[in-house]
Amino acid sequence: MKILQLCNKFVYPPKDGGAIGIFNYTKAFSLNGCEVTMLAMNTSKHPYDINNLPEEIKKLAQFISIDVDNRIKPFAALSCLLQNKSYNIERFISEAYNDALIDILHKNKFDVIQLEGLFLSPYIETIRAFSDATVVMRSHNIEHEIWERSAKNEKSFLKRWYLNVLARQLRNYEIARLNKYDLVTSVTERDEQMLKSFGCELPIHVCPAPYDETVLVPDKSKAEFPSLFFIGALDWMPNVEGLEWFLKNVWPIITAKFPNLCFYIAGRNANKAKLTLSKNCIVVGEVDNAYNFMNSKGIMIVPLLSGSGIRVKIIEGMALGKTIVTTTLGAEGIPCKDGQNILIADTPEAFAEKIIKCLTDKISYLIIGDNALQFAKQRFSSQEIVKKLIAFFESNRSSELDS
Repeated sequence: MKILQLCNKFVYPPKDGGAIGIFNYTKAFSLNGCEVTMLAMNTSKHPYDINNLPEEIKKLAQFISIDVDNRIKPFAALSCLLQNKSYNIERFISEAYNDALIDILHKNKFDVIQLEGLFLSPYIETIRAFSDATVVMRSHNIEHEIWERSAKNEKSFLKRWYLNVLARQLRNYEIARLNKYDLVTSVTERDEQMLKSFGCELPIHVCPAPYDETVLVPDKSKAEFPSLFFIGALDWMPNVEGLEWFLKNVWPIITAKFPNLCFYIAGRNANKAKLTLSKNCIVVGEVDNAYNFMNSKGIMIVPLLSGSGIRVKIIEGMALGKTIVTTTLGAEGIPCKDGQNILIADTPEAFAEKIIKCLTDKISYLIIGDNALQFAKQRFSSQEIVKKLIAFFESNRSSELDS
């Protein structure tokens, strides 16, 4: 099977949840015998020199990158506001990328073209004009829901108003495009039901964000206990919002009982986050190896208050046998069980209580981490997930040919 993946950023090295999810599919497609091509935007936010790709990565797929300036421009944002267009989408419309797509479609015949998220939807008309491939929308999340939830948490009236406008415009676009594809995959059953409620009439396959079991190797012998850690992109609004909530409301409760406890914060663009830090909060920034960092620390926290879809970092943390404390929203889409393979709390007091329980009862802490590891193996192994996805592609292609 020949597969073309379209991406709105270059996903190597895979350092954030979105990039990790996409790259794990690329790798698993290749290992399952598919011939993969990736056409990725090389954006101003996530630039990468494709010439630096390691040789072993080049063997997985043909990687093509196109420079796209997707910086936020006030005049363009205002223009979209006045025209009632989604600026979130408009930022990823590129003539150069469209031309490269046409060139690839002229030179190759693909069986499946997978759009990696809603921001690739503007190119569906180009695909239809130059290819008869099965077009798959891999819905990473319900995009407009991220902005709706962020708006609810915003205290500034003006910012809240603008976030609500962005959410409404993105919602209108997302729903209007629902039946433009041939197939849809969602990362959670909840997202599947929401897409159907919006009017999606296409076959939908629930396909979680997989983890690469050949890369994530748990090693609890290296863990600094007691310690807390967070890892995630520090230029993503929900991460910063959640961290600020934790630092302001939860951390003081914990340090009142454990004044020497260290909290490590890892992630790219830490300087942009402008977090309110206190004693023993250590910002390590972007780490060379996320999995070595995660193995080296104790309790993982994911204090999310907004966002949508599924948290890849939680799945990876589970695959490393970490005990994770998160919110109901953070665990959304992951069929985990509070107190069994994860810890869930939504108020500062309850969040702190869960962490303190781990700090004072190491046996319980270890049991939850072990349960998390077994849960991840059963649910999120990349090879099993992608085998089922390829079968979904093939069965639906067959039915199209028969009709």
